[in-house]
Amino acid sequence: MTTQRWQLDTTHSGIHFAVRHMVISKVRGAFTRWDGKLEFDAQRLDDSRVSVRIDAASIDTREAKRDEHLRSADFFDVEQFPALTFESKKVEKRGESDYRIVGDLTIHGVTKEVTLETEYLGGGKDPWGNERIGFQAKTTISRKDFGLGWNQVLEAGGVLVGEQVEISLDIQAVKAQSATEAA
Repeated sequence: MTTQRWQLDTTHSGIHFAVRHMVISKVRGAFTRWDGKLEFDAQRLDDSRVSVRIDAASIDTREAKRDEHLRSADFFDVEQFPALTFESKKVEKRGESDYRIVGDLTIHGVTKEVTLETEYLGGGKDPWGNERIGFQAKTTISRKDFGLGWNQVLEAGGVLVGEQVEISLDIQAVKAQSATEAA
């Protein structure tokens, strides 16, 4: 098997996150505009790569005022930092269908190495003859590591926004039809 190029299918995929709110619940959200590419060879993982670009302004927590605040200079500062990016550096097989993808995540102009614990869900042909594959991945980051340190101390103690952010990805990719299309 040779390395195959895949286009991430954003209409059948999602990038989600969750963060503690007042320690008593989690706020969940997603990014609605993003794109990416995947090169995958299960036999030669050194040749496998993934890159993703996320439109920071597309953050959606189902609360307009909160989303507006998240787009502001207190958090993502989308005017100055319009995109979040991920570029893989290596892919490791950990089990039958489990992989570890190590790469550079850039948020708010800060780049840190992160590890995505990833499960390969398999593949098949859709009704139109396109070959598809699927993955689920997750990681946890500290938002403060990326310069997203805004918070508010609560009267009863504690803080409004948790530091740890759980990130989960549900990814479906369609095999590129030609080298030109995948480039």
